[in-house]
Amino acid sequence: MYEIFWLSAFGILLVIEIMTLGLTTVWFAVGALVAFLLALVNMPLAVQVVAFIIVSVIMLVFTRPVLTKYLNTKTTKTNAESLVGHSARVLLPINNLKSEGQVMVGGMEWTARSTKDEVTFQKDEMVKIAGISGVKLIVEKEVKEENDL
Repeated sequence: MYEIFWLSAFGILLVIEIMTLGLTTVWFAVGALVAFLLALVNMPLAVQVVAFIIVSVIMLVFTRPVLTKYLNTKTTKTNAESLVGHSARVLLPINNLKSEGQVMVGGMEWTARSTKDEVTFQKDEMVKIAGISGVKLIVEKEVKEENDL
């Protein structure tokens, strides 16, 4: 009697997963499939529901992180995100209090601001990109590493 319900839930959850590709509802679809199989062998509804919940949660908690890690291997940083940690040359003096500043990095000009309002940078100074806020690079003093030879 509940077979049709569980089979329908399975189908609907799979369709939602295909539409969203979020690796979330597929685990509940697996739970619905297990509940469907239990309904086929005439297990009580309470057993079906408990099995659905347990299987869904176990699949979600234990397999989703692993699959997400392996399926998202082709995720690449955006151009802007890849700039963090790189050096840039100051084109226009950076002064947060005056809302001005520009740097050149990778052949592109970017609006820039200092990580601290009281710290300014002059033209041609080298700075390190500490982060990104909107379309502005957030920069700090570049610390040069010296090798003890």
